[in-house]
Amino acid sequence: MLRFPRPTQCEQSSHAELGELPAVYPVIAGVTVVEYATRLERHIYRPVDAEYETACRTWALAADLRPAAVAFPRTPDEAIDVVRQAAADGLRVAPIGTGHGAYSFGDLSDTVLVRTNRLSDYQIDPGAGTVRVGAGAIWVPLIDMLGEYGLAVLHGTAPTGGIVGHTLGGGIGWYGRSRGLAANSVTAVELITADGELVRIDANHDPELFWALRGGGGANFGLVTALEFTPEPIRTAYAGVLVWDLREAERVLPRWVEWTASVPDAVTSIYRQVQYPLVPEIPDLLRGRKLVVVDGAVLGSDAEAEAIMAPLRELRPKWDTFRRVPARSLSRLHNDSEQPSTGGLRSALLGALPSAALDQLLSVTSDSSLVVTAELRQLGGALSRPAPGGGVLNRLDGEFLLFAGGVATGPERARTIADHDRTLEAMAPWFANRSYLNFAQQAVDPATGFDPGAWQSLLRIRRRVDPYGVFRANHEIPRV
Repeated sequence: MLRFPRPTQCEQSSHAELGELPAVYPVIAGVTVVEYATRLERHIYRPVDAEYETACRTWALAADLRPAAVAFPRTPDEAIDVVRQAAADGLRVAPIGTGHGAYSFGDLSDTVLVRTNRLSDYQIDPGAGTVRVGAGAIWVPLIDMLGEYGLAVLHGTAPTGGIVGHTLGGGIGWYGRSRGLAANSVTAVELITADGELVRIDANHDPELFWALRGGGGANFGLVTALEFTPEPIRTAYAGVLVWDLREAERVLPRWVEWTASVPDAVTSIYRQVQYPLVPEIPDLLRGRKLVVVDGAVLGSDAEAEAIMAPLRELRPKWDTFRRVPARSLSRLHNDSEQPSTGGLRSALLGALPSAALDQLLSVTSDSSLVVTAELRQLGGALSRPAPGGGVLNRLDGEFLLFAGGVATGPERARTIADHDRTLEAMAPWFANRSYLNFAQQAVDPATGFDPGAWQSLLRIRRRVDPYGVFRANHEIPRV
């Protein structure tokens, strides 16, 4: 167990009241930082506190997290205090932002859950072409700010998703087939180490750890407080959605799969079969409807994009919104929930999809299934090519990423999960034998996310930077 120095007797006696003591000390007047902050600052919560249940709640509402304590540091110094004292108390530290990936955490009874939401600053230097964000930053504010300068970032489809988790886990989005994984745009990572030091990691400062962080997930190696990365000069895109009734899936799915094999890398698209529930949160236009949706973005001229989209438009969609749009509008193109959700999903990387695979997918995602959305994300292009100087996950082995999602709470929870599992089981013959851990909400073997040689390097680096296992991630790289 790690130990950290307590304040000297002189330091302790120089303050008459507990409330006057600075919060920078790991242990103050015989009480831990957890107790101190709970009494005075209310940014750390324990199971005995009335606010504990709320503090544990993340974007993934169906994830039942029960940590030893929950911390909301407001500054890197406060985060350092939490890491140091957790280690001194024999507790582990699990950094988490919005909590989109919270489902895959196991037992947290020996762990302090560190919520980075309050570390959410944004800094843009358009002249230098750099962006720096705090660990709690989400996509929408950054996308809007960069749009003023004709710049874009390799964001995901969830507008309120956390930037750090998405990016350090790999990061795929609307520019993926053209620009590759978001992890490869990172130029520096600021993080708190297992011995409670704030360090900056980049190509010149611990390049081995810099390699591991970009795709290996920050929480396996420390508590990330900030990221720096390079934006892209993207001002507009030809983007939108094509929509058909669900009964058209047998026509649309084979055409879309055939189309994906021929389009250039400038195109990134997603095929979905969606059965919108009858709930007030769904817009009137969509509530209760069963649809096939193809959404996507093309980086090219209008003429080029219209020629690319022609084979899908031949199928006469009910709605067609593809047009020239500002790049910032793509953050909400996929219509992902911006509020905490009870939804859950299963995912898998797939290889090529012959007609037998498409028949299987259509048969298990009929309108009798509780799978609210069955989705195929188009991969390939720059996502499949190693990026020079990239991180540990600098490409994805697969042609498609499959999702099966639905409501993970309530009386139908067991059947919903069973339908999710059945969808993946039906598609198992076409699995790519690798996992994309960013979208793995269930517990999986983290080694399946990496090449075997890269995995061995990750194990060695984890042992070097966190030999006592202070940190834990939702998909943890073991220390042994």
